[in-house]
Amino acid sequence: QQKVRARELSEEWLRRQPDSPAAQYALAEVLLEAEGNMPRAVYHLSRAEQLTDYRTLDEARRAGAFNWHFLTLLRLADVYLLMNEPLKALAYSDKLSRIYDIDMESARGWPLIKLKQYDAARASAERVLAASTDPNQRARAWNTICAADLASLRPPESMAACDIAVDEPSLQETGPVSIIDLSNAAEVALSLLQIDRAESYLQRAVGMNNPRSTANPWVQLLYLLMNQGRFDESRSAFDSMLITRQAQEPLTTMMNRAEHYMVGAGFLLLAGYAEDAARLSVTALNQPDRTGSYTADDRQKDAYAALMALAAGRSLYQSALEEAALLSFWAGLPLRLSAWRLRLDAWRAGRRAAALFADLDTLQSRLRPYAPLDVHIPEWLEPEIIRLVGSGVMEEALEKARSNGAFQLNAGYYHAYRAEIAALRGEAAATVHNGAVALSQLPPAEVLLRARLHGRLGQMGGAGVLAGGDAPNADVLRGIDDAGDFTAAEHYAHALSMDPGVLRRLGLSLPVSIRGDGSDFAAAVEHYLLRSPRFHRVSYSYSDDDGDGGSAGLRLEIKSGTEPSVCLFAPGGDSLACHSIPMDAAQDSRWNARALSRGFHRTAFGLNYEISKAQISVLWL
Repeated sequence: QQKVRARELSEEWLRRQPDSPAAQYALAEVLLEAEGNMPRAVYHLSRAEQLTDYRTLDEARRAGAFNWHFLTLLRLADVYLLMNEPLKALAYSDKLSRIYDIDMESARGWPLIKLKQYDAARASAERVLAASTDPNQRARAWNTICAADLASLRPPESMAACDIAVDEPSLQETGPVSIIDLSNAAEVALSLLQIDRAESYLQRAVGMNNPRSTANPWVQLLYLLMNQGRFDESRSAFDSMLITRQAQEPLTTMMNRAEHYMVGAGFLLLAGYAEDAARLSVTALNQPDRTGSYTADDRQKDAYAALMALAAGRSLYQSALEEAALLSFWAGLPLRLSAWRLRLDAWRAGRRAAALFADLDTLQSRLRPYAPLDVHIPEWLEPEIIRLVGSGVMEEALEKARSNGAFQLNAGYYHAYRAEIAALRGEAAATVHNGAVALSQLPPAEVLLRARLHGRLGQMGGAGVLAGGDAPNADVLRGIDDAGDFTAAEHYAHALSMDPGVLRRLGLSLPVSIRGDGSDFAAAVEHYLLRSPRFHRVSYSYSDDDGDGGSAGLRLEIKSGTEPSVCLFAPGGDSLACHSIPMDAAQDSRWNARALSRGFHRTAFGLNYEISKAQISVLWL
């Protein structure tokens, strides 16, 4: 009610005094703080500037309105930076400095970083450090130098500026700790692949409450938890992120809307809510938006949104095929047509993403793990870029990024990309070689990326099956615990245990050896499962040089009775997924068989979280 009243009073003031710069400024403040309406606020701020338009301080003093003029220029510099127009922000900072003879150097660093003028930003920060004793200005200056260091593809040999930025008094027990300080510290740690350290900073940040801060640490923490396959904690972080979002000021909500859309879409995709993930992604793609608390431009946000829309569309397509497999041809025809429309929508999103990633510099910046200052595209999603731009283009960009030192902190990410390129080309030996090396070198925290690699290795037949147990890359595989001489079934089992939805997103089919109980009901369930794109039957076995061996497929057991069940087992006997239902006596056997098959797909290839529409709707605020 107070915000509504403020809007009414400011509009009434402006109606009575349309030529008052104070009235124009007051309405602009209400529009910004109460509604987050930046374009209209800029209109009224610009009108206030026109009504003053002083060239010197003496002129402003003689007019008696220099306070409103000063506040207007200061606010315009701030809002234009928020609207991702750093040139205009710098122009107003310079105007303030020229007219009011005040040092605005500490305000120049961030706009220069936005413009990617890193040398100029560093020089500006060094001038601040040489002239200022203000701890806040010095902290911003060190953060500016740190950002400039992190901006290159090659991580700098010395991280002294970043270390100082992290250890500034504002991060000490004796000083004020802010969400921005801790979020920046986490960004620095992530760029150095110090994932545990980054999480510790974010865990401190999420305990704070600042409705005006554009940095919502739950967003960054949710990214980390998802990457690590810590799904229950991710669900809790997702809930907390929504609560924090509801408490934010309107201007802040507008600023970091895209970030919430995209991290929310990522979690919903992993949780099995691909339709909602697609809607969020497409909305972020089709609407002009701010870039929140990072320095990336709208082009990068759009590229990420298109990439997520593509992944969500593919997942929806696979889900539609799974459902259609439970129906007769004519009954499933509408679903199949819908699936093809979904595939077309995904293709369109992919074409748009490909155009956005076409710039070689943009593409190279994406390849560095946890690229600082950029939109946070999850590492498990980034390999999708290869299918967009083509393996040849990606190979060239990858080698250039490698020569520039983008992978010097961990070469496992390089080999993960090489494995994906080889898999898309159908090069089995190269896939297994690079996949094995990547699995041996990637940080243990990259669980979802590792799951993707296991899926690709399973797709290529595993190490042992490739050449009858004597794979051409045996010298690489020996001694690599994470890849070993795994069969395709073992790789698929690892992938499913790490990330249940990865096979659906990759469009892969599990090799299974089915064991029923001989009943007609079990036979019906088997029929439906084998029609699904997620399963295909294998009946052969393999043997290795040690004389050991086993089925080349995962064991799938179907049991009938009053509470029939389907269970999927890893080669070692561990249960990967199990689903049962009570028989519905009011329905026939085939209806119950379809219900069991449908439920098993949901259990085996999703997280089975119940997320309400009310929760999801919070993301749209």
